Amino acid sequence: MRYIIYGKNLKVSDSLKQAVNTKFGKLDKFFTPDTEVQITMSMQKNRQIVEATIPMKGNILRAEQSSDDMYVSIDQTVDVLERMIRKYKTKITAHGKGAGTFTDEFMEEDVDNPGTITIKRSKRFAIKPMDAEEACVQMELLGHDFYVFRNSRSFEVNVVYRRKDGTYGLIEPEF
Repeated sequence: MRYIIYGKNLKVSDSLKQAVNTKFGKLDKFFTPDTEVQITMSMQKNRQIVEATIPMKGNILRAEQSSDDMYVSIDQTVDVLERMIRKYKTKITAHGKGAGTFTDEFMEEDVDNPGTITIKRSKRFAIKPMDAEEACVQMELLGHDFYVFRNSRSFEVNVVYRRKDGTYGLIEPEF
């Protein structure tokens, strides 16, 4: 695997790079050598955050963990990714998506089937055209973390969401 390491609000030292290579090396058994892993390390107040993204054909694996120590955050991120890979192996490789990213040994390995995904509730609602700011207000009034709406400017379905830091995000489709 190839590692692309970024630092936000910190300089990535050689010892951190070494820790990333060692810890993320546990994932080598799952992926082909040309798989690229993007790792972002950042500091926010007292939190040491590690975010890892593995783009694959048709899917993206992403894990983010934070703690008081960067090395602990690296360990936790690797553990989360490993659990994700094992849990969703059959779903990731269904219909051929992502299969070229995994090693043959991993593909032949038996894993516990996590079962099927069950949808317990379904809702239908009218989507009213509005701008993103109005959608944020609606989201707050409903007490939700995200809100689906039709953008009055583009007439496409968009999503606004509340981020961990209290700000808002907007997801617009790209075709």
